[in-house]
Formats: sequence, structure tokens, C-alpha cells
Amino acid sequence: MNIQWYPGHMTKARRMMQENIKLVDLIIELTDARAPLSSRNPDIDELGKGKSRLILLNKADLASDRWNEQWAAWFQEQGYFVVKLDSRSRAGMKSIQNVIREACREKIERDKKRGILNRPVRAMVAGIPNVGKSTFINSFAGKACTKTGNKPGVTKGAQWIRLNKQVELLDTPGILWPRFDDQQVGLRLAMLGSVNDEILNLKELSGELGCFLQAHFKGCLEERYGVGFAELTKPHEMLMEIARARSCLTKGGEPDVDRASKILLDDFRSGRLGKITLEFPPQGEYDKSIEK
Repeated sequence: MNIQWYPGHMTKARRMMQENIKLVDLIIELTDARAPLSSRNPDIDELGKGKSRLILLNKADLASDRWNEQWAAWFQEQGYFVVKLDSRSRAGMKSIQNVIREACREKIERDKKRGILNRPVRAMVAGIPNVGKSTFINSFAGKACTKTGNKPGVTKGAQWIRLNKQVELLDTPGILWPRFDDQQVGLRLAMLGSVNDEILNLKELSGELGCFLQAHFKGCLEERYGVGFAELTKPHEMLMEIARARSCLTKGGEPDVDRASKILLDDFRSGRLGKITLEFPPQGEYDKSIEK
């Protein structure tokens, strides 16, 4: 399954980020905790050289708790500040202000030595589409100050938000990169909803998701749909069982695999299948005894 999606406005958004990066002290990068590496735009590392960095593992409530811990430790080993976060419920939000000050401590100390007091930290909020940047900013600010939506690409332009005397945020549009060299990355992003569903083969995508769940999160399909999946290994068979379990039938009485595909993806994206992590830290750098 070959996945590529790079709307024209993303080229403009990348240029805008490049122009504004010199104005900020810190880059706050949101990733999806269910696929922390795949949901990172490699361009941000290039654009943000020399800047303090904070990684927010957003939607941590939808990912495996144990794998969240492993990913947080892995990013910290790479030199990033890390916070596990659920922007919708504001879980983890209280710690962010202190982490921002810690990440920018050297900058704050330099300002003091120069006699510059009370200058707010300026932070750019970056990330791929549909990772939750606007929801994070609204939750952090305690008010609806940016447009939010459940479709990738809602934020089209940059905007400054003054949160308080200590922090100003620059919201930026979600941008992908022009080509997914690793198609597994594109596949994970499609599963998460960061790629427009309208360009995808949802039947094939949901089949791939079903196979992954059978391999790494055994029992979650049985628990959700109440039928046996243990002996099923073919994607089409899994989708037919889901269709039967949800009474999704065509006019001829056959299982409606198209509807079942959408049900499986929606259940995964909303967390109704349980806490699922789609990728794991690089081999050899995590506790291999953890399976879920």
C-alpha cells in the first residue's frame, strides 16, 4: 500500500516555519504517543537546530501506558525534554509550564545577566496534521483561542498566542514531508488519521491494522467485537467477522467489508479497542520483556 499526501499549502507552511524559527526560544513538538517516531516530521529537526526542544507525547491516554514510559525514556536519552499528555482531559498539562522554564533555563539566566527581566519565553508549537496542536494550545491557555477540528489541515496560518507573562506560543499549521521513504511510516500515519481518508484504500488499511493487532495486542478484537479471531490471519477474514459481529450486511445478506473497515479504524482512533501503541523504540534500546 503506497501512501503519499502533501497538499500545496504544506510547502507554504514549511517556508513560514523557516522564517519564524529565529523568533523563538523553544520548539514544542507534539507527537502522537501511539506512533511517536512516525508522527515526527524530520524537517523540524533540521529547522530547529540550536533551539531548546520539548516533545509532547500527546494522546497518551490512547497508547499503552508501559510503552509511553519506554518512549519517554528513549526521547530523554536523545536529549529532549518530554511530557506525556492528554490535551483533551488536560492530563499532564500542569507540568508543562515548569518544563518550559527548565528547557529554557540558560536563556532565562542570560536575560537576567543582561538586565532583561520578565521577557516571556517564545515557543513554536509544531507537529504533523491531526496530532492535536490546537487542542493543546486551547487547553494550555484555558480558553478557545485557536480553531480546532478532527480533520488534518485545519490550521492554515501561523498565529501568536500570549498565554501569560511567562510564555508566548506560535501556533503553526500541521505539515508532513514530501515523501514517505518508509511506507510503514505512511501506513501508521494513515491509521492515526493524519492522512486524508479520501485518498486511502480503507479496506486495505484496516486489514493491515487488524493484522498488527493480532500480532501485538492479542485479545483486543475479541474483547471489542465478541467473536473469536484467534485462528484468523487473513485481513479479509477479520473484516468479515467484524461485519457479522456488527450486523453490517449488504442487501444480499453478505458481510459489508467496507463498513467493517470504517468501524475498525474508528474504534482504533477513538480508543475503543483499548490502549494501543503502533510502534516501539528502536531495537535494543528498550525493555524487550514488554509486549504491550
